[in-house]
Amino acid sequence: MPLAMETVPVIDLAPYRDRSDAPGVARAIDRACREIGFLVVRGHGVPADLVERTRAAGRAFFDLPLAEKRRVARPSPTVARGYIGMEEESVARSRDPSATAGDLNESLMIGPVDSPDAAYAAAGGVHFAPNLWPAEPADLRAVWSDYYRAMGGLAQTLMRLFALALGREENFFDPLIDRHISRLRVRNYPAPLTPPKPGQIRAGAHSDYGSLTILCTEDRPGGLQVCNAAGDWVDVPILADSFIVNIGDLLARWTNDAWVSTLHRVVNPPEDAAAASRRLSLVFFHNPNYDAPIENLTGGVAKYPPTTSGAHLAKLFRTTQNPAG
Repeated sequence: MPLAMETVPVIDLAPYRDRSDAPGVARAIDRACREIGFLVVRGHGVPADLVERTRAAGRAFFDLPLAEKRRVARPSPTVARGYIGMEEESVARSRDPSATAGDLNESLMIGPVDSPDAAYAAAGGVHFAPNLWPAEPADLRAVWSDYYRAMGGLAQTLMRLFALALGREENFFDPLIDRHISRLRVRNYPAPLTPPKPGQIRAGAHSDYGSLTILCTEDRPGGLQVCNAAGDWVDVPILADSFIVNIGDLLARWTNDAWVSTLHRVVNPPEDAAAASRRLSLVFFHNPNYDAPIENLTGGVAKYPPTTSGAHLAKLFRTTQNPAG
């Protein structure tokens, strides 16, 4: 039996997209999801200029005075919209309730930009809460909406590959994600001006909550690390025109832990490189329809009781607010 992966693999989606070797891409994804839970994808078809415009709008927002950013502050811990300031959140609390050191980042997040029919949205409650759009920069709403839609399309491609990798029909997940409740969260990791508190890093060790995460980040000091099967923290490669993808707790639960939702973190930059360490990350957390049933797909004895996408997410959203922030 081959050893489990100790580094994050790079997988080209082009042979799936042009249908030249869809089974081969699905096999590569299956191995990555079973052994490390992370992969880097290229050949994805997302325009590079859209990525850059999304990043530029985000950078302009985070450069605003704090009072301006707080005009679109997150309204409550149960509503995944709006601005969250520095140290106001501790993502490690989703795994360790005693982790209280606030993360060294700030963020702005939005949800669905194309609402489903009114009755479905009303039944979904907070999962279809209105987005809180800042007045500046003026183009942020339009650009981020386009990026959200592009990520929804890429997530559909990945979920179809996941279906093939799990031995299901290619479109198995389609009716479960056609009204997805995903979030786009842009995180700003400023260059540090003061030393961190003991144990404090840019983002504490955690796993993501949903089906999959699509990350586009920058190659700056102080970056993303994954805990591999050997228990070692390894850097995730940042390649041009590529996205980092990882599966989340919901998909691990859906596969009865056949696929792994892996611990990861964002570390502080070395002291001598702090001045050049500002990092802006575009993070798309894909989540199925709020009423999508989540139950064991493997056919074996289920480790978890059935739930729904919305119930699973609502439970975890409440855990990460930092009471000491």
